Amino acid sequence: MNTNIDKENLYDVIKNIPNQLVAGLDLARDVKIDGDFKSIVVSGMGGSALPANLLRIYLHDLFARDPEANHRFGIFQNRFYALPPEAYGHCLNIISSYSGNTEETVSSFSEALGNNLPSVAIASGGKVVEMCEAHDVPYVKMPPPEVVLQPRMANGYNFAILFQILVNSGMVKDQRAEFESAAAKLKETADKFEELGKKLAGELAGKTPVIYGSTRFKSLAMIWKIMFNENAKTPAFWNFFPELNHNEMVGFTKLQGGFHIAVLKDGNDHPRNLKRIEATLSILEGYGVSSSVVEIPEGNILFRIFATLQIGCWASYYLALKYGIDPTPVDMVEKLKVELTK
Repeated sequence: MNTNIDKENLYDVIKNIPNQLVAGLDLARDVKIDGDFKSIVVSGMGGSALPANLLRIYLHDLFARDPEANHRFGIFQNRFYALPPEAYGHCLNIISSYSGNTEETVSSFSEALGNNLPSVAIASGGKVVEMCEAHDVPYVKMPPPEVVLQPRMANGYNFAILFQILVNSGMVKDQRAEFESAAAKLKETADKFEELGKKLAGELAGKTPVIYGSTRFKSLAMIWKIMFNENAKTPAFWNFFPELNHNEMVGFTKLQGGFHIAVLKDGNDHPRNLKRIEATLSILEGYGVSSSVVEIPEGNILFRIFATLQIGCWASYYLALKYGIDPTPVDMVEKLKVELTK
């Protein structure tokens, strides 16, 4: 940790992420909403929306392992001021805003309340909590900002809360033992992932990160991209195999800047996809594009998801330090909020 740069101690927040998985389950223990739900819509922006992306990965694996694991349901995301059509009908609306004041999410929540839609919220305070208390809507109180600093650092809490809400509502079976196992293993291997992230930061320094994943884990590539944007304050991009082979790779024919590709490689991926990764990196090397391969650690699906995210957190953190930038603040976002009030 470099306290001269990391003034708000994001280092310790990243170290604590494994503990969020079990703590999040406990925070949502008593929050329940009854109904025969065929789908959920998660309304949220930025870091408050990301757990729904992770939920898709986890439930796909969970249902494949246990076809009798309750009923399958649609997962939709709303990153706008108004609810999508899927929010109506047999749908549970989950309102997620870390601050509780995200204007797009507050607007969507107002629509849900106005139409008496079944809703539950996740927030640390703000307007969302006020609206919940005024309309008797159940909610989960997130830890305050001094604990997680930024919403993007609360993925473990948020994901576990979201899953426990579904457990309490009878939509999925309890998986606490799996969460505890993943958290314990993440803590055991924490130093290894920090070193992997630090090494990758050295390879990325001075380059624009491009994160590629598999179709199954494409959301991890997206979240890595976000970490580089918000922690290292640098442009970054993401895509996934095999789709990128049909369009994006051609864009490296005439380079307009320095890029470094980081591939999140799933050793259990389709054999043809694994061959595509090898062939793609070889071809792009001939066009002057450097690359690194990050092997997604083996273990249960929760461990694989959050271990990969830990490596990304560390890579973006150490890249910020290399640039002499405090990884926590997002000044440009705050400037935009001021402009929108004018």
